Amino acid sequence: MTQLLFEIGTEEIPASYIQPALAFMEQAAQTQLKELGLHFGTVHTVGTPRRLTLAVEGLQTRQADRRQEHIGPAKMAAYDADGQPTKAAQGFARSRGVAVEDLQIIETKKGEYLMAVEEIKGQETGELLPGLLDGLLHSIPFPKSMRWAESSLAFARPLQWLLALYDGKVVELTIEGVQSGATTLGHRFMHPEPVEVRDFHHYQEILAAKSVLVDLVARRVAVIEAVKKAVQDRVGGRGRPVLDEGLIDTVTNLVEIPWGICGSFDEKFLALPDEALITSMREHQKYFPVKDGKGALLPFFVAVNNTDVKDQAMAASGHERVLRARLEDGLFFFNEDKKRPLADRVGDLSGIIFQRKLGTMAEKSERLTSLAAYLADQLLPDMQAEAKRAAQLAKADLLTEMVGEFPSLQGSIGRDYALLDGEKPAVADAVHEHYQPVRAGGKLPASLLGALVGLADRMDTMVGCFAINERPTGNKDAFGQRRLALGMIHIIRHHKLHLSLRELAAQALQGYAEKVAPAEDTLEQLISFIRLRFENDLIAAGMKQEVVEAATSAGFDDLTDCLARIEALDSMRNREEFAVLAGSFKRIRNITKGNRETGVDPSLFAEEAEKELFATCTAVQEQVGPMVENRAYSEALAAMLTMKEPVDRFFDDVMVMDEDLAIRANRLNLLTGLGDLVRQVGDISRMHVE
Repeated sequence: MTQLLFEIGTEEIPASYIQPALAFMEQAAQTQLKELGLHFGTVHTVGTPRRLTLAVEGLQTRQADRRQEHIGPAKMAAYDADGQPTKAAQGFARSRGVAVEDLQIIETKKGEYLMAVEEIKGQETGELLPGLLDGLLHSIPFPKSMRWAESSLAFARPLQWLLALYDGKVVELTIEGVQSGATTLGHRFMHPEPVEVRDFHHYQEILAAKSVLVDLVARRVAVIEAVKKAVQDRVGGRGRPVLDEGLIDTVTNLVEIPWGICGSFDEKFLALPDEALITSMREHQKYFPVKDGKGALLPFFVAVNNTDVKDQAMAASGHERVLRARLEDGLFFFNEDKKRPLADRVGDLSGIIFQRKLGTMAEKSERLTSLAAYLADQLLPDMQAEAKRAAQLAKADLLTEMVGEFPSLQGSIGRDYALLDGEKPAVADAVHEHYQPVRAGGKLPASLLGALVGLADRMDTMVGCFAINERPTGNKDAFGQRRLALGMIHIIRHHKLHLSLRELAAQALQGYAEKVAPAEDTLEQLISFIRLRFENDLIAAGMKQEVVEAATSAGFDDLTDCLARIEALDSMRNREEFAVLAGSFKRIRNITKGNRETGVDPSLFAEEAEKELFATCTAVQEQVGPMVENRAYSEALAAMLTMKEPVDRFFDDVMVMDEDLAIRANRLNLLTGLGDLVRQVGDISRMHVE
C-alpha cells in the first residue's frame, strides 16, 4: 500500500470555487479508484487560492487479476445442424479474444447460451494513474471556467504547475504543456521559489515553512486568530471583532497565510445604520467590523492580508482610503434617502416590473397588503392595521439609493428608514423580517407580524407563478419557488400556526383575478408542490417516509395539524397491536377500493363478528371525535387500537364479498367507514411496520 499526492497549481482561484472543487476531487477520486478495482485508505483534500491538492493513503499497488464472464449468442444461433460454429459464434469468440473451442455453454433462464471467460490481468497502479489524474483534472466543475493562450482546457484559472507523486516517484503526465514534477511553489511573494516534496506530510510541512497554510481548517483558525490579534494590538480590551462565519470562510480562501491589519474610519460614518456600515465593510471590502463590549460598532475594522507587511501603519492607511470612499458613498446615499419618507415611495413601485405577465411591484404591494390583512384577521386580529401598514411598506426600500448600492440591505434598511419616519417598531420589524428566512436554515421572523407578511409575500409569488404556468422543473426555478415553499413551511412550523393553505392560496389567487386566467388545476398543483417540499424536508431531517406519507395522504391543508398527526403516528408505530391493525387496514384499503359509501344498515348483519365490529366502531367514533377536534391524536390512535381484535374476528368469520349484493354492500360500507375513522389521523395502511 502506497501514497498518491496530486497538486494542481494555478493562478489565484476565486474563493467561492475552492471548497466545492476540493469536495468534487475527493468524491471523484474515490469513485474512479473503486471503478478501477483499487483499494485505498484515507483520502485528503487541501487547497489555497493557488492550489488544489489530493492525497490518497494506502493505495493498492496493482489491480487484482480477475475473471470476467461474457454471455454471447444463444446456442441455437451459435451452431448449425451439424454442430459446427456459425459466424455468430466465431464473431463472439473473436470479439472476446478467445478461441471458438474455448467457448462454454451455460444454462440461463432464457435457455442455453454461449459464454466466454476472459482472464484479465491486473495492471500496475502506476500505469493507471496518468489517465486517472488527467481525467480528474479535466472533470472538475466550476461556476465559470476560462481558456488561455493556445489552451483547449477550460479551467477556473490557468495552470502553472503540477505535482504528481506516487510512492515517492513522479507520475509522468503533461496537461496543456505543463509537465508534472516533484516540486511545488511556496508563497507567491514571500517564498516564490520551487521546493521538492517527498510525501503528503512533508508537503504540508514544507509549505508551512514557505508561508503557505495549505490545510483549510488550520488556515481558518489562523484567520480568526489573526483578526483577534489585530484588534487587541490596536484597540485593546475595549473592542472585539464581529466574526461572521461566511466572511471567515471567504477570507480563508482569499489568502495562503493570514496577516491581520486593524484600521480606523471617521466616527461620522457611525451615523449610518449598523447593517449598512457592516455590509459596506463585509461584502465589498471583506473587512471585519469591530464592536465594543455592549455590541455598539466602533470606528475600526480588520483587513486580512496575504503578506506580512512590516509597516503596519502604511498598510492600514491603504485599506482606510479604500473604505473611506465606500463609506462616503454610503453616507451620501443614506442622507439622500432620508429626505423622502418610505411611504412616499410606494406609488413609485409602479415603475418596477415584478413579472411581465403578473404586473408591477406596485400591484404586488397591493395584493400583499390585502393578503396580509386576511391572515391578520385570522391569526392576529388586534394588529390588522399594523399588518396592512407593514405590507404596504415592505417593498418600498427597493427604490432607495442604499438598496441600489447594497441589494442585500433590502428589508433591513427598510426597517431603519421606517423607524426614522416614526413608524411603529412592530411595523418596522415586520418590514425587515418578511424576507426571512433568506436561505435554507436561515433566521426566521421573530414576530408573528413579520411572519404573516412573509407568508403573504411568498404565497402571492407562488400562486402568481403557478397561475401563468411558471412552475419549477428539474433545473428551472426562476423565482426560487422551492426556497419560497420551504420558507413558508419553516415559518409556519416555527410559529405553530394553524391556517388553511388551500384557503390562503385561493385568497391569493383572487388577487390576480383581473390579471391572469389560471388553469383549473392551479391550486391543486400548488398545494401538491408545497406538500412535496414538506415531505422531503421532514424525511431529510430523519422522519420515516412512510409515517410522513401516511399523514399527508390523509389530509394536507393545515400544516401544523399535519405535523401533529405525523408525530402521533411515529410515537405509535412500534407498538405490536398497531402493527397488526396497520396490516388489517392494508386489507381494508384493497377490499374497499373505489367504494365511498359509508351508510350501514344493522338489520343486514348476519354474523356476530360484524355486529361486534359495528358496535366497536360506533363507540370509538364517539370517543375519538373530541380528541381529533382537540388535536389529541396520540390519544385518538390509542383508542382506535381497541378495534384490533374486532377487526381480526371480522376477517376470520365474515365473507365480505357475499353473494347477496345488499349484504356485500353493507359490509363494504362498514369497512369504508372504519377506514375513514382511522384516516382522520393518517392512512396507516401505508406504513410498513414489523
